[in-house]
Amino acid sequence: MDRFLSNTVSRIDAKGRVSVPAHFRAVVQKRGYSELYALRCLDLPAMDVGGLDLLDRYEQRIALEDPFLQTADDMSFFCHGDGTFLKLDQDGRITMTDFIRQHTGIANEAAFVGRGNFFQIWEPGRLAAYGAQARARLLQLRQGTKPGERSE
Repeated sequence: MDRFLSNTVSRIDAKGRVSVPAHFRAVVQKRGYSELYALRCLDLPAMDVGGLDLLDRYEQRIALEDPFLQTADDMSFFCHGDGTFLKLDQDGRITMTDFIRQHTGIANEAAFVGRGNFFQIWEPGRLAAYGAQARARLLQLRQGTKPGERSE
């Protein structure tokens, strides 16, 4: 398996470290990531995490922008200023830094969520609320109703 799938909640230890789920570590190893790139999610209280290919994807998009326009500067600020590198220790743990905690609201536990080519780190309660909202939106699409409408 070379995709990040499923979700799990892990406890943060007294030193601020949390174990990345074993199945996520297997994907990291299979892809040959020596370090992880984490980026504050633009519209959610979560961190997007992947390898350097995630950072490369953003930098390729920035390169398409006119460097003299604000958009290129904003995009660079987002992917460079709102990003950080994470190191897996020998036991497969990462440190929940203040940078991560401030954006996500994580305190004692971290939720890891597979997103295919990357994964996210969430505060578990916020993830549960977001998951319920996402399922409700998808159910409305399936039923052919608009948000706020009731199907008959």
